[in-house]
Amino acid sequence: MKVFRAQRSTELLAVLWSLPALLFYGIFALVPMAIAVYLSFVSWNGLSALHWAGFANWVQLFHDPVAGHAILLTFGLMILGWVVQTPISLLLGVFMAGAHRYRSVFSFFYFIPLLFSTVAIGMTWSSMLDPNFGMIDILLKAIGLPQLAQGWLGNPNLAFYVVTLVISWQFVPFHALLYQAGARQIPLELYDASQLDGANRINRFFQITLPQLRYTIVTSSTLMLTGSLTYFDLIFVMTQGGPGYATRVLPLDMYISAFQNQQIGYGSTLAVLLAITGILLSVVLLRSTGFTKMSSQLEGL
Repeated sequence: MKVFRAQRSTELLAVLWSLPALLFYGIFALVPMAIAVYLSFVSWNGLSALHWAGFANWVQLFHDPVAGHAILLTFGLMILGWVVQTPISLLLGVFMAGAHRYRSVFSFFYFIPLLFSTVAIGMTWSSMLDPNFGMIDILLKAIGLPQLAQGWLGNPNLAFYVVTLVISWQFVPFHALLYQAGARQIPLELYDASQLDGANRINRFFQITLPQLRYTIVTSSTLMLTGSLTYFDLIFVMTQGGPGYATRVLPLDMYISAFQNQQIGYGSTLAVLLAITGILLSVVLLRSTGFTKMSSQLEGL
């Protein structure tokens, strides 16, 4: 009986401690999402009276070629961003976790993008990529490659890839920090034992470091992939979705539909689609990787 009461007291204490976080999440996440779901079934321009539209907004979504193109761009940004950011941030994180002589100095320069706001980054890169006085084209001309100088953000065939690289440059330091923390948790005894067995650095990286960073990779990938569903501010500052629809990803299409075109109901439909996609993507990643089981990675230690 005493054990049962102690267990109930512990559970009640846990609920009380988590209550502020649950209230915060409910007020700033669940309630806005519920409002967005409701607005996705109405026709409203933000000023006039609301009119019930049923599934009209959802039907419009599946027949809107601009939204379809935005969805494809969003998934392309998601995949390409993961391909670019993951290996770079992984290698940087592992490097910074080691006992290198100038590791602290290098780490400072690697983390510089984290110190700037997204708007500042967008304006800086837009200036650097300007075809008339941008530093990139001036440098290409100075080293004898004037044929490569062009309007990087004005070319519909290049703008998407340029924006993706700038986004990757901005977020690689954050994910490198995750890998650095994960790599520092790996027991040194594993490396010592493998070194006695004659394993070189490459073998130790693939046989010890990568397996031990499995859940860090899952965490980073989940944040990276779901975070790509929220990229708006940097793209808006650099291209505003142009040229044409070359960089009009789904979050930007949602903003333009809701606030510039004054279609609050249709914009809310796009917002609900983004939220559902993010939730499903997170669940699939966590379940398919076994992350929810949280099994130990220190087998054999």
